[in-house]
Amino acid sequence: MELEHQKSTTWEGYVNWRNKPALRGRHGGMLAASFVLVVEILENLAFLANASNLVLYLKQFMHLSPSISANNVTNFMGTAFLLALLGGFLSDAFSTTYHIFLISAVIEFLGLIILTIQARVPSLKPPSECDATTPCQEVAGGKAAMLFAGLYLVALGVGGIKGSLPAHGAEQFDGTTPSGRKQRSTFFNYFVFCLSCGALIAVTFVVWIEDNKGWEWGFAISTISILVSIPVFLSGSATYKNKIPTGSPLTTIFKVLIAASINTCVNSNSSSAVVNMVSSPSNHTSRGKEAEEEAEKTSKSTEMPTDTLKFLNNSIANKPVHSSLECTVQQVEDVKIVLKVLPIFACTIMLNCCLAQLSTFSVEQAATMNTKLGSFTVPPASLPVFPVIFIIILAPIYDHIIIPFARKVTKTESGVTHLQRIGVGLVLSIIAMAVAALVEIKRKRVATNAGLLDSTKPLPLTFFWIALQYLFLGSADLFTLAGLLEFFFSEAPIRMRSLATSLSWASLALGYYLSTVIVSVVNNVTGNSTHKPWLSGGNINHYHLDRFYWLMCALSGLNFLHYLFWAIRYKYRGAGNGE
Repeated sequence: MELEHQKSTTWEGYVNWRNKPALRGRHGGMLAASFVLVVEILENLAFLANASNLVLYLKQFMHLSPSISANNVTNFMGTAFLLALLGGFLSDAFSTTYHIFLISAVIEFLGLIILTIQARVPSLKPPSECDATTPCQEVAGGKAAMLFAGLYLVALGVGGIKGSLPAHGAEQFDGTTPSGRKQRSTFFNYFVFCLSCGALIAVTFVVWIEDNKGWEWGFAISTISILVSIPVFLSGSATYKNKIPTGSPLTTIFKVLIAASINTCVNSNSSSAVVNMVSSPSNHTSRGKEAEEEAEKTSKSTEMPTDTLKFLNNSIANKPVHSSLECTVQQVEDVKIVLKVLPIFACTIMLNCCLAQLSTFSVEQAATMNTKLGSFTVPPASLPVFPVIFIIILAPIYDHIIIPFARKVTKTESGVTHLQRIGVGLVLSIIAMAVAALVEIKRKRVATNAGLLDSTKPLPLTFFWIALQYLFLGSADLFTLAGLLEFFFSEAPIRMRSLATSLSWASLALGYYLSTVIVSVVNNVTGNSTHKPWLSGGNINHYHLDRFYWLMCALSGLNFLHYLFWAIRYKYRGAGNGE
């Protein structure tokens, strides 16, 4: 009786910051998650304050060429987001999201200190005196080592934070109750909202500081921001519940795949082999109510695996080739879930490729236009403020108006499923690329009529036209990123949630890389001895940017059809409501 009472008052499978059982009513909930939301504002401010303007620092102060500077920024951004997979993996396998965040924040803080010191001390930078007779010296040797050590310590820290913080916040809610799932959905909406708040401060106030007061002040603000995030996060320690790590999820995935392959080759009848029902010890460790309900979702029968991805059922053999390849039904079903969400992940890369255009060609377009707002001139690099502000406005509207209305109409718990939400984002990205193409046609027509194709003078056309594509892509980002984070967290096995949630950031990184590849391929295909490549010329007025945007629109359309193929066939682990 006492044991049953203890189970009802504790979060089984979770501990508090002192590594003691987490208690219901004391640990978890929206209060605990609110600390995470505040930390996200500070963390994203620290990251984007430098990333959004880094190409200027590398070009003007480190004297790298424009192309090398752009490549270094792309590599830095891509690496930071890809390292989120490492942060998620470590959170699932060896430590809690709580500890991984703290370690990652300290690493990012150290990287920012290095960058701040280098920006502050002239002797740690290449000589600033250079002109037509004295060429600028690129950063090299120990100075270059210091620069890239700082940058990639920041990237490592950012990756660890991105891989642990969203999952840590989502873990504070009870996924076994409708109210808990609704609160978790609200958390992901406001996580993107807070991410945008940090970005807003970064691309306005901090960018202005960097341009007008000096980069040492910009780096210092980022350093202070990430430093402040640590005590803010720690102040919520008494309210957090932390999931106990259950071993490497990658080990389970590889073990099941290898066992299935070997058993298929060794025994052609392995698919009808007797199922081994001996559970591994790790599956018995503090599983708790949520893990038990998860087991019911993944397999209605506790004796036989499901019929989906039947090839993996071959990994369950009565006599495995080696004891290390012994797999349980639960492990096989976990791997099936991961494999089923991968096509959805792949379909979001193209959207993030479209988002990459906001920091490249869109900024260059705006630089040719009239950027005055009354007596104030808006820097083209601050244009990301448009999608950021739109997300800040739309996120609460979506959570408090759209979703409740959708729940009444559909009579379902979620109102809009995760896959429907991601699909809306993909459709908006198609519209955004079509709008971008039409705006570019108008911009080129104005430049031609005004005789300014070869001039650097601003066109008699307001930059608000460019804001249209920013608004559509900002909306697409809100729908897709929040939908992806919640989809991966809800669908992934409880033992792999942090790693799965990190796929959202990995999609962003791959989108940046894909953009570089598409631009290179387009120029190679469209350029020959008689025609210049679409994306080349004396200035952007000579580019055929409208054709490139139409191509992106077409590719996004094909990608959406690809997405529909997988989304229609996808079966949620719950009753089709995204749980």
